[in-house]
Amino acid sequence: MTRLMLGRTLERICKAVLLLCLVHFLIMMILYFDVYSQRFDIFSRFNGRNFSRTHHYYNLSRPNGTFPTYLPAGDHFLPSTKPETNYTPTIKPLPPCPEVPPGLVGRLLIEFSSAMTLDRVQKENPDVTNGGKYTPPDCKAKQKVAIIIPYRHRDHHLKYWLHYLHPILRRQKIDYGIFIINQYGEDTFNRAKLLNIGYTEVLKDAEYDCFIFSDVDLIPMDDRNLYHCYDQPRHFAIAMDKFGFRLPYAGYFGGVSGLSRVQFLKINGFPNEYWGWGGEDDDIYNRITLNGMKVSRPDVRIGRYRMIKHERDKHNEPNPQRFNKIQNTKASMKRDGINSLQYRVLEVTKYPLFTNITVEIGKPPPRPPRG
Repeated sequence: MTRLMLGRTLERICKAVLLLCLVHFLIMMILYFDVYSQRFDIFSRFNGRNFSRTHHYYNLSRPNGTFPTYLPAGDHFLPSTKPETNYTPTIKPLPPCPEVPPGLVGRLLIEFSSAMTLDRVQKENPDVTNGGKYTPPDCKAKQKVAIIIPYRHRDHHLKYWLHYLHPILRRQKIDYGIFIINQYGEDTFNRAKLLNIGYTEVLKDAEYDCFIFSDVDLIPMDDRNLYHCYDQPRHFAIAMDKFGFRLPYAGYFGGVSGLSRVQFLKINGFPNEYWGWGGEDDDIYNRITLNGMKVSRPDVRIGRYRMIKHERDKHNEPNPQRFNKIQNTKASMKRDGINSLQYRVLEVTKYPLFTNITVEIGKPPPRPPRG
């Protein structure tokens, strides 16, 4: 009798446990489907944010790199591969680039003994796009900078300049393009006129608002010497090795300088009448001061440059009229400058590391007889 009662009791307990498990299972299924639908929506949104954080742009920097689809203009974002839902993903805008980029290394070792080729420079800078362009992928630069180099017969120097400057500019988080303004022919060289031409031509390429004018034989020795424009016209190359790393005189404005678009137009650009070596940088300094501006400079420990040694170029002999012209800047600057510029573009070619613009600038006027 006892055994029979015990058996029935156990049977009832088992049925109760089984019923409880069934009820628990049903409740769990209801909750599961409800929570799943919510989590799926949350996961989709989270995944959309994560995707935009890690894939801001197409990688267009590799030579001949292509992708199957492109957005028409502006920043190129990868299209979503997820099916459409009833929400619109928000692309997080890029933060502004920091005033002092964290990747700067400071003082640099600059040497010109190693063999240099453009192929090597291109491999060292895979993020630079055709025409010598670069845009920081992780932040938005405050300025769009055009770097303009007056040029003729300096292939050897250009390779070293590109080798050092591309990595420096990328570490500085600068949105930039490099433009070589190549004087055609063998007539007397005119550096300042080529710089005026560079200013005019690069604005046909994009809306640049900062212009850095650099000789091709000058390499900065410190990447904290930031290549962008300031509240006042900027002189970057204040301590060259050929001058014993000192400013040669207070009014010196040669080598590497930078002006904003407003500053450049305020002084009517640069003079076009300095044919041959010397004088044009002093004329530019006079234009700046005569228009109520001051030259800004980096700390002398940061504004150090090495010059690639070379013989003076043919057809770039010292201009014997330069001293007389410098004394007459006030009278000449309103008529001689960007408003009187005349030239002819012969060729524009975009190479992987720079844009070459070959121009015909005319010939110097005959020099007055001595005596």
